[in-house]
Amino acid sequence: MPEVRRLLLALAEPPERFAFRLRWSRFRRRHQAVAKRCHAARRARRPSGDGGGPPVQALPAGGFELTEERWRRVCPLLPPQRPPTGRPSTDHRTVLGGMLWVMRTGAAWRDLPDRFGPWQTVHSRYRRWRQAGIWPRILDALAQEDPTISA
Repeated sequence: MPEVRRLLLALAEPPERFAFRLRWSRFRRRHQAVAKRCHAARRARRPSGDGGGPPVQALPAGGFELTEERWRRVCPLLPPQRPPTGRPSTDHRTVLGGMLWVMRTGAAWRDLPDRFGPWQTVHSRYRRWRQAGIWPRILDALAQEDPTISA
């Protein structure tokens, strides 16, 4: 449907622009077809069971809700809450709760409930914490209380 709309708009253009729009439309169709094949091939090469997200963790029932005692154990492991400059960041406790929710349910980041904040924020912080080696230490701290949690 968008392609038809683009072609109708091209008909309303002056003749010198019409040729450009027609070439652009053809290029776009070819490009999208190639991109679609490439994306499908990349997904097919991905190891089975790897949705690109975090591995599902064996968290206990209610393990995605941080109790005061769990939070006290994890809090010292986290980087400073407030960045030195820029916009104030979302609360670490809320974001960590979202990460644990995704780990427990195995859901996609985009399915994260609103109470944990924007999924983009939770996912980017999860990536940063994994790269910095903070995430395994968080899981280790949580596993001290409950041995069913593993890194």
